[in-house]
Amino acid sequence: MNKYQDKNVVIIGLGVTGLSCVDYFIAQNVIPKVIDTRKEPQGLEQLDLRVACHLGSFNLDWILAADLIVVSPGIALATPELQQAQRKGVEIIGDIELFCRELNLLENKKIVAITGANGKTTVTSLVGSIVATAGIKVAVGGNIGKPALSLLNEDHDVYVLELSSFQLETTKSLRATAATILNISEDHMDRYPLGITQYTAAKQRIYHNAKNCIVNHDDRLTFPEVRSDNSNYIEFGLHNGKYHLDETFQHLMINDDIVLDTAKMKLIGIHNYLNALAALAIADCLGIDQAISCKAICEFNGLPHRFELISKRYNVMWINDSKATNVGSTIAALNSIVCKGTLFLLLGGDGKAADFTPLIPCLNQASIRIYCYGRDKLLLAQLKPEATTVVDTLQDAMIIIRKQIKPDDVVLLSPACASLDQFKNYIERGNAFTKLVEELD
Repeated sequence: MNKYQDKNVVIIGLGVTGLSCVDYFIAQNVIPKVIDTRKEPQGLEQLDLRVACHLGSFNLDWILAADLIVVSPGIALATPELQQAQRKGVEIIGDIELFCRELNLLENKKIVAITGANGKTTVTSLVGSIVATAGIKVAVGGNIGKPALSLLNEDHDVYVLELSSFQLETTKSLRATAATILNISEDHMDRYPLGITQYTAAKQRIYHNAKNCIVNHDDRLTFPEVRSDNSNYIEFGLHNGKYHLDETFQHLMINDDIVLDTAKMKLIGIHNYLNALAALAIADCLGIDQAISCKAICEFNGLPHRFELISKRYNVMWINDSKATNVGSTIAALNSIVCKGTLFLLLGGDGKAADFTPLIPCLNQASIRIYCYGRDKLLLAQLKPEATTVVDTLQDAMIIIRKQIKPDDVVLLSPACASLDQFKNYIERGNAFTKLVEELD
């Protein structure tokens, strides 16, 4: 194990991830300090009493006296206190870096690293299912489920990690067997003042030292900016790349060979077929038999709030895509919809300073009606004002839509925004939508 006994360690940010970091250091007989700018952070009651804790603000004295700072992904490196520490030469890393350092010391362990603006949770979960179906000891975590450090408490052969751009910013020792950026679109622009170039650069860190880099043929931003002679490069895409779909979107293909009929899959939507292709490419890099991969793909139900068909009430498809918290996710959903009637699209929430205009080409169809609610409703309404209804809440929109739907219509909650203006999180928003559908007369 890595030794930190002589280090003055400060952990910034508590919660589940912060607690996993505390446990990690205590297991090595190191008692860290904890800083959290919240007065009552999650996990405080579980904190070891030996750990000194500063709440409600940054403790600059602790920060500048530290030898090692482990920072929560939610805290930007541009924070002035962290900038001062960097200028002083204090090492600043995240929990993923600690995890990678530990795993690099072990033999025959593999990491699959997955990021992207959209689809990363689905692909991470799907890859985990494929590996488990193959009978391989697998752990899934990182940005979803368990914190990465907690995965080290049990012995596994493959670790499948969903990684956010925030986590990648503080990671430098990742050596993935397979790494992918599924796609790039604007997200978290409030965190990246230099725009999508800065956001992409953070995502690109996933490819450093990767054995196999799996890229999206249709999105050049997913291609490594710097190619390594030690890496294998594999492409997936809509109709191009080694892994692709046929012209009618009915089959998953590898080169010229049909691998799987999409009608056998429980996942719906073209973007989910692309997710399956990426997962299949990753599974091939792990040496898993394709028959096993296809079996797992067919059995995979998808994830709640991610393009989830929740009802066909009144012969109308009601789709919960509450996880679509950015523009790219909503574009992916719109490109995947097959609708014979009218598409009622629910947009709204906190846009996180994103540019909504890339949605305009996807909305340029007479059959699409838009219902905008929440904090950025007026900005969203400008996308297609001639076919937009502006309301205050999601419930208000659903009341109106209920009176207008006809058989063969589709109602899609794919907000293109975060939910925190009116909900605790996207899960609560999706559950509210589902309940509203269930309560329809």
